[in-house]
Amino acid sequence: MAPFFALKIYKIINVYIFSLLTYYVLVLNPIKLWGSGMRILKDISVSAVLAGFVAVLVGFSSSVAIVFHAADALMLSDSIKISWIVALGIGMATTGFCLSLYYRAPVVTAWSTPGAALLATSLEGASYPEAIGAFIFSALLMVLVGVTGMFNRLVALIPLPIACAMLAGILLQFGLSIFTSLQSEMLMVVTMTLGYLLSKKVYPRYAILVVLFIGFAYLVLDNDVVFNNPSFTIGALIWTSPEWNLGAILGVGLPLFLVTMSSQNIPGAAVLKVNGYQVPASSLVGWTGVASMVLAPFGGYAISLAAITAAICTGDESHPDKTKRYVAGLSAGLFYLLAAVFASSIVVLFASLPIEMVAALAGLALLGTIGNNIRTALDPEETREAALITFLMTASGASLFGIASAFWGIVFGVICLIIQKKWR
Repeated sequence: MAPFFALKIYKIINVYIFSLLTYYVLVLNPIKLWGSGMRILKDISVSAVLAGFVAVLVGFSSSVAIVFHAADALMLSDSIKISWIVALGIGMATTGFCLSLYYRAPVVTAWSTPGAALLATSLEGASYPEAIGAFIFSALLMVLVGVTGMFNRLVALIPLPIACAMLAGILLQFGLSIFTSLQSEMLMVVTMTLGYLLSKKVYPRYAILVVLFIGFAYLVLDNDVVFNNPSFTIGALIWTSPEWNLGAILGVGLPLFLVTMSSQNIPGAAVLKVNGYQVPASSLVGWTGVASMVLAPFGGYAISLAAITAAICTGDESHPDKTKRYVAGLSAGLFYLLAAVFASSIVVLFASLPIEMVAALAGLALLGTIGNNIRTALDPEETREAALITFLMTASGASLFGIASAFWGIVFGVICLIIQKKWR
C-alpha cells in the first residue's frame, strides 16, 4: 500500500510542477517574454547559433551510444530506448533554454555520460521499474543540493586557476583528437584544419562554420561514406511506474548522483565560472534535478550541467561579446528539442557521421578555450604547481573509488595549495 501512495504522490508532484511552470510562462510572464524576445532578436548572431548546433552535434554523436549501452543493460525494447532519448532531449532543451534566458548566460545542460557508463555496469539484477526508482532518488538528491545552496558553497571554494586547470584537463583529449584522427582520415582532417586556420585570419567568428561546411562537403563527395537514409519519424514518451527497492536505490541511485555531481556538475559550473558568468550554481543544479525527477519515468535518468559542450558555447568563437553568448545556450536548447522530437531519425543520422569528423570538429571548436584556460591556470606563479597537478590528474582520466578524475584533480590541486600556504 505504501508504494502505491508514494507513486500517487510522485505523479501529483509532477503534475503540480508542470502546471506551475505553465502558469508562470503563459499567465504571469507574457510581457517579460515579449521583451526577452525583442532583445534576443537584437543579440542573435550566426556564430552563436552555430555554436549551439555544434554543441548538440558533438554531444549527441559522441555519447549517444553509451546511453543505448546503459539501456541494453536492462534489455529494453527499441521503443523504450527511443523514449529515453526523447525524455533526455526534452529535459536538456527546457533546462538549457529557460536557464540561459533567465540568467542571460550560455547555460548548456546534458545527459550524464559518466552516469550512463555507470548504469551500463551496475544495473545487473535490477528490473526497469526499480531502475526508475533509483533515477528518481538520484534526482531528489540533486534537488536537495540545489535548494540548500550546498553546491554554491562548494564551487566558491575552488580557486580560479584550479578551475581553469581542471577544465583544460577535461578538454585536452578533444584537442589531441584532432591529430589522432589523422591516422585514419588524414585528408579530411587536414582540410578541416587548414580551413579553420585560414578562416580565423579572415572571418574568425565564422571559423567553425567553415569547418562544418568542409566536413559535410567532404562527406558528400566521398563515396565511401554511406548515410542510412533515415525517415523522419517522431519519437514518443513511454511511462514506466517506479518501484522502490533499497538495494537499487543505494547501489544505483546514490552512485549515479555522486558520479553526476563529480563528473558533470562541478566541471559544468567551472566552465561558467572561468568564463566570467556569475550565476548561482546551486540553482542550476536544482533545476536539472527537477527536470530529471519529472522525466525519470520516461527514461530521463540524469540531466546535469554540461562541461565540454558548454565550453563550445561560452568561448570567444561563440561571440566576442560575452553578454550575447546566451544565444548559444538558447540555440542548443532548440536543437536539443528538435533532436528529441525526431529522436529515432537523429540517432540513425548521427551514427552515420564518421568519428574522425566529429572529433576534429570538437577539437577545433575547443582549441581557443583550451589555450585560454591553460594560460590562466599557469600564469600565477604562486598557484602554478597546484594548477599543474590539477591539470595532469584530470587529463589522466584516472578514476579512483569510482569517482572521475576531474573531481580528484580539484582535490589534489586544493590540497597542494593548502600545503604550500602552510609551508610559507
